[in-house]
Formats: sequence, structure tokens, C-alpha cells
Amino acid sequence: MDSYFSQSKLLWTPRNPEFTSTDLFRRLINRKHGLNLQDFHELHKYSVEHDEFWLDLWEFLGIISSIPPNKDRITVPGKIPEIPTWFPDARLNYAENLLWRRDDAIAITATGELGNVEHYTFRQLWQMVRKMASALRTSGLQVGDRVAAIVTNSINSVVIAIAVASIGGIFSTTATDMGTQGILDRYRQIRPKFVFSDTEVSYAGKQIDLSDKIKEVVGDLSTYGLQQTILLPSRISGKEIEMDNLRNSVSLARFLQAADEHELVFEQLPFNQPLFILYSSGTSGKPKCIVHSAGGVLLQTKKSLHFGPNLSMNDTMFQYTTTGWMMWTYMLVGLALGARIILYDGSPFYPDLINYLKFIDTQNVTLLGTSPRFLAEIQGRGISPLKIGKFDALKTITCTGAVLTTPMFEWTQNAFGKNVHVVSTSGGTDVCTAFVTGNPTLPVYAGEIQCKDLGQKVEVFDQDGNNIEHTGQPGELVCTKSHPSLPLFFWGDESGMKLRETYFDIYPGIWRQGDFMVINPKTKGILILGRSDGVLNPSGVRFGSGEIYNVLEQFSSVIDDSLCVGQRRSQDKDERVLLFLKMRQGQKFTAQLQTQIRSAIKTALSARHVPAYIFEIEDIPYTVNGKKIEIAVKQIVSGSNLQPSGTVANPDSLKLYYRFRDVEAVTHAVKARL
Repeated sequence: MDSYFSQSKLLWTPRNPEFTSTDLFRRLINRKHGLNLQDFHELHKYSVEHDEFWLDLWEFLGIISSIPPNKDRITVPGKIPEIPTWFPDARLNYAENLLWRRDDAIAITATGELGNVEHYTFRQLWQMVRKMASALRTSGLQVGDRVAAIVTNSINSVVIAIAVASIGGIFSTTATDMGTQGILDRYRQIRPKFVFSDTEVSYAGKQIDLSDKIKEVVGDLSTYGLQQTILLPSRISGKEIEMDNLRNSVSLARFLQAADEHELVFEQLPFNQPLFILYSSGTSGKPKCIVHSAGGVLLQTKKSLHFGPNLSMNDTMFQYTTTGWMMWTYMLVGLALGARIILYDGSPFYPDLINYLKFIDTQNVTLLGTSPRFLAEIQGRGISPLKIGKFDALKTITCTGAVLTTPMFEWTQNAFGKNVHVVSTSGGTDVCTAFVTGNPTLPVYAGEIQCKDLGQKVEVFDQDGNNIEHTGQPGELVCTKSHPSLPLFFWGDESGMKLRETYFDIYPGIWRQGDFMVINPKTKGILILGRSDGVLNPSGVRFGSGEIYNVLEQFSSVIDDSLCVGQRRSQDKDERVLLFLKMRQGQKFTAQLQTQIRSAIKTALSARHVPAYIFEIEDIPYTVNGKKIEIAVKQIVSGSNLQPSGTVANPDSLKLYYRFRDVEAVTHAVKARL
């Protein structure tokens, strides 16, 4: 156990926890039910043992509904036994909950690498959604129809999503940088009635014409029931775009001409009404189409944002994300809390990272959502944020998408100031929320995620299904009780068999997330050690890649990136661990560096954690959402002829790993070179 938590030290303690939304909620429950819950952990215990918690939450968050939930029917059996139907009697609309403010405060600030900054008030946002919804209704959108989008993170994207939700349509989106095949692998399955698409975008200073991609996608989807394509104005010039040779297409301006002057109507729908279709990574096959409910996404996300970073109507939320990541849908619910959200279109590194950090400071961002990779880039470039700005408004930095290592935790705390609450979270597209997260009433220990999210009965299971969380030993992250944002179903999976095989097969009836984790028995903090299907298992010793990445942080001045996977070919009796290093520009991969890395891993972890082979590699594969692709590389080096899907941001990088099937030959060549 000591090796996992040897670096855990107190980084941050809460100030005035009694003024947080979490503590206000705890006191409400105590008064309402005559309880004496003393702290967050007792509140969490209540939240997973009593279904009334969800009614308490509904009341506290002020969920807007035409018919409130029936306290005697919180859940009823659903289509799949493991996934019940929540609040069957309630009627509400997701969009109405996002648009309750209609004043002249700023709701959205939209900007990007081109430098233009545009502000939209809640009143303006309401009118834009009204007009879009009216045009969609006039064009034939009905409850349950799918609307797909190929768009950047812009005001138009947000307006489309909310307008579709107001009618009861189902919205699905991909980023503009996704490959044509990746888009078709998704949208062929869900058969959208409408497609919205950007036409010209800019990324990292490059102007990108999407017309060829649009023609190919639309031409294909026309055979799958697509009725109309709406072309958004150029993100570069702002000009409306028409494609005369694109059948049933129209510019956004012409599409909106169909809108009338009627008031915005919010269809009152069941809590379990489908809202979003998100997708599994699909790095080794067609992505699964994950259908999420309007009520589940609203309730869970509003809870997570209000309690975790303590977001309220006086805050500004800046989550850097593409539209193809679940964090984009997560970000939208900031509006339901009355907060201002910032939309950023483009690369944070263009024209340069310093301008990006200055923007965060000058916009008085209170909640910054980012990734470990972004923070590592700031550190690796030798940039000191507090020399660029004061970041006086910044209260919370949330980090997700990958493991935030202990050294990076400490660096972030020092880089942005001792008063900033640094939060690491882990959840998934599968549930559109977090399983483990942070809370401003608890201390932060370096490298540790602070707590289980309220309402999430997270446990650590061994291979036999025993709860081992109190032992300090690693195991599978499981959730042993249902919650409202479990997916309704996979689109096209009528029997529910694929969904059950994906999440409930390993431990019958219990959700297995696919993450390898360990809990500190002293602090109750959590370490995510990597994906459990990518768990490293040499000679029966199971550990996660995150443990290796943690050690490698001390070499960040020479190593730009790394990837750690297991290899077991048909001829191998046991699995071996391969570590791939991408060197920083101007740095050399040497025998001395290998020796230093092996020694550091042995000292920090154990001799059994030391990789069998360490190789230099030119590139590390990532998904378009910025996550390292370990599983596909593991399959490749173990003998699979896997072909990259459209979700791989840099698909050519996977080709680099095929030669490592013959590690002996590669090792011989490396030794000869060194």
C-alpha cells in the first residue's frame, strides 16, 4: 500500500467550507429528515443508501418541471433489469432548465485563436434558441427525431443543441476534425433527419475547407433518411455558405427564414426522454451509440457542477473541449446554474500559450476545466502562469481525460497559487458524469482524487467480486447501485444485450467502468491507475500504466510524452511491459536515460514494475478527445492487424508500433545504435 500513497501529502485545505453548496445541502437534509450528518463522507453514505436523496437533490437544485416527481415512485423497472426508469411520473424539459434566466447578464462568451471575443446575454440566447427551434419545427422536427452536427465549439452549436432539446429531438455531435469514416460510422447508425455542419474552420492557424467532407458525408447519409443539411457560416470570414451541388442543403440564414414569431415552447417530456447520443471511442471497431436521458444528464451534471467546483450564478466556467467530447454536454449545464460559460474554438497553443493564459486571467474565469496534457505543456515550456497574470478570480481547476499525477498535482498547485482548489475527476462518456471527483469541503492530497461523487456507490472489486477498498490494494472501479444517468440503451441494440455485455458481464448485475483504482484507507482519496482492460500483468503482478507515468514526471524536461502497454504474443508464456518514450526536441534517447528511468521506477514502485523494454518512439497516439490510446497499441504489439478508426487524432502514429511485435530484433538494433 505504501508505494501507492508514499507521495501523498496535504496540498490544500478548504476555507469556510460552511458556505459551500455542499454544506448547505447537508444541513438541508439534516433539517428535513431529522438527521445529524456531520461531514461530506456521512452525506455520501446517506446519498447511496437512501433513494430519497434524489428527491432532496431535485428540490435543492430547483429542477424546473411541469409535473414534479412522485415521492412514492422514484424508480420503476426498465427495459434492462440493471437500468431502472427514474421518476416515471415527472415531466420536464432540459432546455427550459438551461434558459431560466432571461436577463441582460452575459450567458456565453465565445472566442478562439482568431482573437474575436463575442458576448451573448441570457436574453439574446433565449431569442436565438427561439428562432432556431421555430425553424426546426417548421421544417418538420418532432419528438424523438435525431439531429446530427459536425461543428466547432461555437454559439451556433450551443443554440442548435438547446433548440433541439426544447422540441424533444435527440442531438448528436462530432468535432470537425473527425475523419469522414469516423463520422459515418456514427451517423449511419442513428440516421439523423437533419445535419448541421460548419463549412470553413481554422485550427492552429490553418484554414480548413470542409466542403469535400460535407459532400461525402451528406451523400452517404442521404441513403439513411437524411432530409436536410444546414450549412453554418464560415468560421473564418463569417460569410454564409451555399453549395448548389449539394442536394437538400441550405445556408443557416435561409433556414432561419422559416422561423415565425411564436414564443419558445418547451415540450414537457418524461425524465427518461432521450436527449444526447454520445459514442464510445471506437478505436478498434465501430463506436457504440450511447443514448442519454434528458433528466439524467440534467440532474447529474447540475449536481456535479454545483457541489464539486461550487459553481453558481456569479461564476464563469471555461471548459476547454471539442464538441465531440462528453465535456461539451457537461459544460452546457453551467447555464442551468446561471453561470457564464466560455466557448473556445481552436488550439490553445495558437498564436501562443501565453495569450491563452492571459485570456483566462482577463476574463475572470473562476472555474477552469482542462487536461493533464495541457498542464504538462505549460510546465514543459517553462511558463509560470503567475508571471503572466494574477488569476485573482480563479477558484477551481478541474482536470480530467487522463490521470493527474502526483508531481503534476503539486506543480499545478504551485503554478496557479495556494488558494486554487485543484480537482482531479474521473467518470465517462458512458454515464455523462463523474464517479470520483473533488469537493471544496475536503482537503486535497497530492495525486489523490478527493472523494466518490454524491449518489455514486463506487467500490473497488478484486477479480472475484470482493470489495477490497479498505485494504489499500488496487482493483476494478465498480458502481454497485443504479443512478439516473446510466445510459438508456445503445442505439440499435434492441435487446440490450450489447449494453449488458459491455458493463454488466464481469460482475453480473454490477456496473464495471473499466478503470483500475485504489483507495487510500487513511485519507479516503482515490488513485486511478489506468484502464483495467489495459492493466499491466507481468508474472501475475497487476498494476496500472498511471503508476509508471507518475514516476516519469521527474523526467519531464527531457521526455515529451510516453506510453506504457503490456505485450503478450501467441508465443509468449507471460506478459511483458513495454515503455515508449517520445523525446523533447533537442533531447536524446540514451542508455544512461534508460538506466535512470529503470532505477527511478524500481525505487518508487518495485523491481516488478520495471518495464522489460524501453523504446524511443516518434509519436504517441491520441483520440480526438485527447486521450492516450493504450489498448490499440497493446493489441498491435501483441499481433493484431488493427486498423485505426476515425477517432484517432493522429492515425499514422499507430503504424509506428507494428515493428515492435519483434521486440528482440528492435532491441538488438537499438543497442547497436546506442
